[in-house]
Amino acid sequence: MKNKFVWLALVLSVASNILNAQEADRKITTALPFLQVAADARAGGLGDQGVATSPDAFSQQWNSSKYAFATKEIGVALNVTPYLTRLVNDIILANLVGYKRLDERSAVSASFRYFSLGEIEFRDGPNQEANIQKPNELSFDVAYSLKLNDRFSMSVAGRYLRSDLRLQTSVLAGDSNAGNGFGVDITGYYQSEEIPYSNFDGRWRGGFAITNIGPKLKYSEDQESFIPTNLRLGGGFDFGIDQYNKVSVTAEVSKLLVPTPPNFDTNDDGTIDDNEFETFDEFVNSKSAFGSIFSSFNDAPGGFSEELQEFTYSLSAEYNYNDVFALRAGYFNEHESKGARKFFTLGAGFKYTSIGIDMSYLFSTSNTPSPLDGTLRFGLTFSFGQDYREF
Repeated sequence: MKNKFVWLALVLSVASNILNAQEADRKITTALPFLQVAADARAGGLGDQGVATSPDAFSQQWNSSKYAFATKEIGVALNVTPYLTRLVNDIILANLVGYKRLDERSAVSASFRYFSLGEIEFRDGPNQEANIQKPNELSFDVAYSLKLNDRFSMSVAGRYLRSDLRLQTSVLAGDSNAGNGFGVDITGYYQSEEIPYSNFDGRWRGGFAITNIGPKLKYSEDQESFIPTNLRLGGGFDFGIDQYNKVSVTAEVSKLLVPTPPNFDTNDDGTIDDNEFETFDEFVNSKSAFGSIFSSFNDAPGGFSEELQEFTYSLSAEYNYNDVFALRAGYFNEHESKGARKFFTLGAGFKYTSIGIDMSYLFSTSNTPSPLDGTLRFGLTFSFGQDYREF
């Protein structure tokens, strides 16, 4: 589909910080929102969570410190996610990732994510040659993870970010540029020993991640946007029913560490007081990216109750048979006034020798449609090299 008006609305929605926040719900908006979308089918089947799930090749987006517990020396994985499939057929989120265990205690990893908004076609007249624009966003990152002891690891990652949403037409060209920036991740992962209980063996898991710590993205001299700095906390437990069957349950909470938009007319009298901002851009430009990480916990105009609304949560369960077959389900919830993302997910995974295939499906339960509603996602993983086991 190449309707320029639909595409224009989509582009402006993705570049959401360019738009003014609406006072009605004070939804937090950032540049590069694709960084918050699950870019792999396994996490997509577990309610968009991965900070405390067991290690896999796609751990880079969620918690790269999990690679220090990977059971294979080398892993390479690819996932392509169709986006807004009910409207168009050429928006995709592609994710390529790889890792290598260096020794018993450390690993390195890298990933490349590319979000293409497809083609936007502009014509000044029916007989004029089309002007084709291809807006896109991308990230490239590398990470190093290290076990600080036998059960706990940490990692640091550096990420290059680029957002090119310019539409070079006579009407929309303006003075905007592609936004370039960087972000840093700091993560940690805990995995206990197997603990014998009366009827099963169990294992506790826990993780945290602060991702995309970095300066604001600059599109022009007077237009900046926060990148999606995010905090994730999670925990889970593995029920080892026997040597072949395992059930894992995991819970996760998440919060954006960027400012909550203010009331632009707190007196509701049609005028702006001295302590109010006239525009959303003025508000963003006045804030420090790093200072906002700490102030984001108490800056909501609605007070503590609104701060709680800014946390999302997800729950998941995964059944695994002999590490060759898996069934997954999850639920994700976000408050109605902060984006209203609510959905159930289902997924499955299959492994044959060194090749793994994952798939997931999303059912939206919100009045606000999800761009991934009804989308079937597939991921492909190759694992090879030396086996690493518990010691």
